[in-house]
Amino acid sequence: MSPKKVIIIGAAGRDFHNFNTYFRDNPAYNVVAFTAAQIPDIDGRKYPAELAGKLYPKGIPIYIEADLPKLIKDNKVDDCVFSYSDVPYNRVMGVSAIVNAAGANFILLGSKDTQIKSTKPLIAVGAVRTGCGKSQTSRRIIELLMQKGLKVVAIRHPMPYGDLNAQKVQRFAAISDLEKHKCTVEEMEEYEPHVVRGNVIYAGVDYEAILRAAENDPAGCDVILWDGGNNDFPFYVSDLTVTVTDPHRPGHELSYYPGEVTLRMADVVVINKIDSAEPASIQIVRENIAKVNPGAIVIDGASPIKVDDPSLIKGKRVLVVEDGPTLTHGEMKIGAGVVAARKFGASEMVDPRPYTVGKLSETFAIYPNIGSLLPAMGYGKQQLMDLEATINKTDCDSVVIATPIDLNRIIKIKKPNTRVYYDLQEIGKPDLTDVLDDFVKKFKPGKK
Repeated sequence: MSPKKVIIIGAAGRDFHNFNTYFRDNPAYNVVAFTAAQIPDIDGRKYPAELAGKLYPKGIPIYIEADLPKLIKDNKVDDCVFSYSDVPYNRVMGVSAIVNAAGANFILLGSKDTQIKSTKPLIAVGAVRTGCGKSQTSRRIIELLMQKGLKVVAIRHPMPYGDLNAQKVQRFAAISDLEKHKCTVEEMEEYEPHVVRGNVIYAGVDYEAILRAAENDPAGCDVILWDGGNNDFPFYVSDLTVTVTDPHRPGHELSYYPGEVTLRMADVVVINKIDSAEPASIQIVRENIAKVNPGAIVIDGASPIKVDDPSLIKGKRVLVVEDGPTLTHGEMKIGAGVVAARKFGASEMVDPRPYTVGKLSETFAIYPNIGSLLPAMGYGKQQLMDLEATINKTDCDSVVIATPIDLNRIIKIKKPNTRVYYDLQEIGKPDLTDVLDDFVKKFKPGKK
């Protein structure tokens, strides 16, 4: 029989991992193309031959997802594999309808065929949506494990938006590594908080090669921590799975793909942001956890806000800059910057839309529901230039920066500005200390 023809529908992350673990070197399939969505300017590339394996000496082309029906028909495709995350169920099934109408099968790969086993004890942290507080939960877990004298190496969900060959395996141990690897703002937001705390973090494209490098990191490794992206389920077999939920978006934990998968897989579920969410919304999330995963340990958490200079907020007309993906496909309306503006008495949150330029104007056209917040989009040099121009053009008294990195380091903000900080704070019992005490007793990391 001739190999089945396949298109992998993705967004530069799970799609490449699904290919590497299930399709690469598998003669039963011929992957004719990837499609790309969610992230700007990632189509028109190739998945390179050096990463694609011996069956693909010319590499594999990457097209825009809008071309999917034509690609299916022109290539007589048998199967289309949906491989990206943080998508509402109606969107997933809308893509399924496009695929089926064009004559192909619509497939979702599960954990059994895509997860890799580590030689080290492994903790996976995920979330039911982008922007739940997953990264601060990861940092809290690392902090607690380090207090036990353990060496933790983090591995981040992929964000390979540049040269895929160069990004096969990336190691970040110093701020200078961010520049060395030509990181976007979105990548820096995830890597920099680990690096400044003294942690090593890996990312890239080939997640088996990344795992083996992390296990043998020159600084030592007792525990691997998987810091998942969006609401994806882990690329690795996990010994402890922690999923973070967000009561600012109650009900989303059961209506987004694959967020519900992460919820159902969880050993521990964190209900974050209960310090700023409505009690009724918290209760909805609590009931939904009990409905689909009644055996999970539930930890209540808060994200208390700190700012460098509250005087730049009190009584001021402020421009609030939030994490880009959280506002775009994450659909968040209330981020840390909004909480800080309200808490410290801003007189007004200025709408940036009359002042946007270039690619930021395009972002608001694609995501019209962002509202009066400014997403810190920085997937490329032009987006950074447009972000800088928009901030400096906006008629406001000061800027509230609620991104995980200091934007002043990468763009020139000519207005008074202050940063917002937030970390996970557990409330009551059980807490992560209890969970990690049990994990260490069971798996004895660091012991020969």
